[in-house]
Amino acid sequence: MENSRELKFESPSFITRIKGMLGVDFYRLFHTPLFYIFLGIAAIIPAMLIAMTGMSGPNGEPSTPLFTNVWQAIAADTPIYGFEGIEKYANMNMVFIFGGIMVSIFIGHDYKSGYVKQLFTTHAKKEDYMISKSLTCAFAMACMCITYLFGAVVAGLLTKTSFSVNVGNLVCAILGKVVMSLGWASLYTFLNIIFRRYFGVSIASSFFFGTGVLVIGVGSIVGNTPLLNFFLYGSSVFACLTSTLLNVIVCLIVSVAWAGIYITVGSHILSKSDVY
Repeated sequence: MENSRELKFESPSFITRIKGMLGVDFYRLFHTPLFYIFLGIAAIIPAMLIAMTGMSGPNGEPSTPLFTNVWQAIAADTPIYGFEGIEKYANMNMVFIFGGIMVSIFIGHDYKSGYVKQLFTTHAKKEDYMISKSLTCAFAMACMCITYLFGAVVAGLLTKTSFSVNVGNLVCAILGKVVMSLGWASLYTFLNIIFRRYFGVSIASSFFFGTGVLVIGVGSIVGNTPLLNFFLYGSSVFACLTSTLLNVIVCLIVSVAWAGIYITVGSHILSKSDVY
């Protein structure tokens, strides 16, 4: 009697699955006007902030400049803690506010179009969805940081604002902001998983957390505790114009920690609930 042969179907490896999902997500990202609109918004923000520097008061007298240096539109001069100098948050951190809105629209379209239903019918790994969305949106927010930088430089040239800076510190400040994109993107992906049935609420929650109001408010009550600033708002605290390579490493650690936590919890929520 012939031995029957059993066909064995091996499930795709983790790398294969992620590459496939990333390919789809990046294709959708590059082929939607949303991505390019928000790149433009990111470039306009520093131009508006720097343009305010040269504005005069109501009676023609010189107003107090918002920035005395172009690079202050990128990062604060020194680390910011808690409620200290709230106006100093008006820099590249604003990318993370508008980036949150972009993530909400991008993920919201998955549910509105029925893409998620189709995806989870053939692709059961919920963590793959969380990872792919977090990485794709982190890339989009990093690109927004670059266009923000470009907008600041152009605005600085037009307004003849000072460009003096320690180049090494500036590069570290920019890198610190960029690597934080992963942490912010994973947070926004997580929020949109929680409020997936309520598009307006997901946008509002992303905006609320992006402003850092919650962390600033807690800081104003409990004080400038190192743990609060280190983990919850490391971007603003450590990515400044006195940053060093060590500060970049801290931002990277914080960002990866955020991503790991939110992806894990978000995947658990998806696996235990109706995702449609």
